[in-house]
Amino acid sequence: MGLVWNQRGSRNETNTKEGLPISTGAVVPKKRWSNLMPLFVALVVIAEIAFLGRLDMAKNAAMVADLFYRSRVAVAAVEGDDMGLDMVVGDPNLESESCEKWLEREDAVTYSRDFAKEPIFVSGGDQEWKSCSVGCKFGFGGDKRPDAAFGLPQHGGTASVLRSMESAQYYFENDISVARRKGYNIVMTTSLSSDVPVGYFSWAEYDLMAPVMPKTEKALAAAFISNCGARNFRLQALEALEKLKIPIDSYGGCHRNRDGRVDKVEALKRYKFSLAFENSNEEDYVTEKFFQSLVAGTIPVVVGAPNILDFAPSPGSVLHIKELEDAESVAKTMRYLAENPKAYNESLRWKYEGPSDSFKALVDMAAVHSSCRLCIHLATINRDKEEKSPSFKKRPCKCTRGSETVYHIYVRERGRFEMESIYLRSSNLTLEALKSAAALKFKSLNHEPVWKPERPEKLRWGNELKVHKIYPVGLTQREALFTFNFNGDADFRTHLESNPCAKFEVIFV
Repeated sequence: MGLVWNQRGSRNETNTKEGLPISTGAVVPKKRWSNLMPLFVALVVIAEIAFLGRLDMAKNAAMVADLFYRSRVAVAAVEGDDMGLDMVVGDPNLESESCEKWLEREDAVTYSRDFAKEPIFVSGGDQEWKSCSVGCKFGFGGDKRPDAAFGLPQHGGTASVLRSMESAQYYFENDISVARRKGYNIVMTTSLSSDVPVGYFSWAEYDLMAPVMPKTEKALAAAFISNCGARNFRLQALEALEKLKIPIDSYGGCHRNRDGRVDKVEALKRYKFSLAFENSNEEDYVTEKFFQSLVAGTIPVVVGAPNILDFAPSPGSVLHIKELEDAESVAKTMRYLAENPKAYNESLRWKYEGPSDSFKALVDMAAVHSSCRLCIHLATINRDKEEKSPSFKKRPCKCTRGSETVYHIYVRERGRFEMESIYLRSSNLTLEALKSAAALKFKSLNHEPVWKPERPEKLRWGNELKVHKIYPVGLTQREALFTFNFNGDADFRTHLESNPCAKFEVIFV
């Protein structure tokens, strides 16, 4: 009658050997009678209903299905067997109810902590942000035990937080593995692999789409380097470029040949190239030197993060001296671009047409203050722990009718906390269907992306929601932005089966 049980694993229905004779007085194994009992009950009920003739056929069928299911449950309870059931398809008395409606009701959960009434509390200095999608409070003292605290590892269930924007080559504990060994539960550094990245980039701080100004200086490049003892080869790279006949105006303390009392960004606007040389070559350690070069409309020549191209606004917009030996080839490229306006302008096309989706997705992360993102991270951990309790494991998470199964999936935008429900059918269980369902869900809610108030006007587009990435909740931003991908639709389906009521984050661009 449309009633379907899904088994999580194979289950042997009988314990008897095939061909075993059963004669009068033989001891019949309990399992065989338990399997026949539901059928026996159902037949008795059918006979009784037919005899009474008081209900129409539709109601008869529903009642039989209900009693059949209940008899199975009763027998299983006696035997200590959970039947391996994922769910029963809706209420048998509500045959017209869709799987989606049934899942919406049956998967509804109430968490023990309401973050609006009991916000995440972090012990530390006052923080400022316009809004946060989860209750979030910073401060000192109070009767409530903090969820987290900045500083040395804590005790009594309070998570310890390390936050720093300095290079791990100078402050060793900023290395994630070192911080973990020291007992820090949450790491907030420039590394996109940290729990809550704290980058130097943001739309609010840097006018990245500022117009390109005429390149009026005779020198090809400008440099602002004051620490002449950096722990990388940046000073040697400066000297190598000078030896290769690249004219450089140096405003910093190292190799100074120009008065340094200038507005850095305004000065850079007049040069074709900027030497954005960091003080260490560390993954994701990309400071204002790079982003000020982008604001100025000059091509950054970088010594620093080995993955600097992950931060490039478009292909060909950045030159990278990975090793000192690269200085010669970079110098050659600089001369070529300087002598060919068309090629040079191509490197700055992103200033006119907009940067890549990858770049927007990276910078959009900072549209939500890092302190708010810390609270979202802590609240997510809190709910993940609660969802491991036995009561949560009873959620059906999927619903089957006939040959089709509907999966209940949760999704939220990166930078938000609360999840929204979407549903996918087994007949179209694909990554494209996941993206489409997420976009349609948020569009139906008239959702405004978290970055919209902060992005430059020319990059806000219309009301369309374009999915850039969708990934399981809990990944680092490095994984989410650059390394994670499902290995096709089959891998995605396996993930859903292994993670009931799966939760995803989506990045809109």
